[in-house]
Amino acid sequence: MITSIECIPCLLRQTLDAARMAEVDQEIQASIMRKVLALLSEMDLFQSPPELAQKIHRIIRDTTGVVDPYDEIKHKLNKTAMDLYPELTRMVQTAADPLTMAVRLAIAGNAIDMGVNGQLQTEDVLKIVEGVVEEPFFGNVENFRSALKQAKSILYLADNSGEIVFDRVLIEHISLDRVTLVVRGGPVINDATRVDAQEVGLDKLVEVIDNGSDAPGTILKDCSIEFQNRFHNTDLIISKGQGNFETLNDVPGNVYFLFKTKCALIRDHTQQPVGTQVLLQTQAKLAETISYA
Repeated sequence: MITSIECIPCLLRQTLDAARMAEVDQEIQASIMRKVLALLSEMDLFQSPPELAQKIHRIIRDTTGVVDPYDEIKHKLNKTAMDLYPELTRMVQTAADPLTMAVRLAIAGNAIDMGVNGQLQTEDVLKIVEGVVEEPFFGNVENFRSALKQAKSILYLADNSGEIVFDRVLIEHISLDRVTLVVRGGPVINDATRVDAQEVGLDKLVEVIDNGSDAPGTILKDCSIEFQNRFHNTDLIISKGQGNFETLNDVPGNVYFLFKTKCALIRDHTQQPVGTQVLLQTQAKLAETISYA
């Protein structure tokens, strides 16, 4: 997916948020903003938003010397989400359709995204499960259910810290022996890395690998050869979050995207209102996908 000019204000806000997270003085913050503005003035709009964000966050890390500005909040988000884990599990186990509930919860967890909401607090995680069933939902769960049954190997592409706990609930419902969890190869925004997978116990349940990239999405050409081989040779790919959707929506494969629409660009692409829970198969035409109120 190419970048829209509407992405520019979001990228600039994200830059300032990250600079403040790094706790550097205003002079360094101003230096970062100047460098990012220079980058954006010459940006290639045919790149995906995560490709630009990757360059921006490298500038932030290089200028501040802080490897992971979001480190502290990521730990807090994981802990808060893990406090909710027993309730999330109970909701799935007692649901009339456990898979649908697990999918809804996994998508609801996609709201834990500091790239979109830099003011996100741990208290906001507590609100995610409230009214999760009432949120608008667009997708075909039965097609997804069938794909899960047929797949012998599944790659689960994680998105954010905190959210990864909601992913755990869905992964546990699927089948642990068939799933490999994929996290980012390096810190960027509050995206999940191996540390996050370990903090929420997923490393003890399934194989965990990283994709070798520090982009807030899955840019295949930037990923490790090992990951690329796994990607192209797995039966089913579950892709979480907007960043993964923005980088993989045109890539051939048996991919199911799970995310919440968070901006006008994705709203227009999916033809679904902002805030909608989306379960979308990569090669399916939107007109053929069943919509549930």
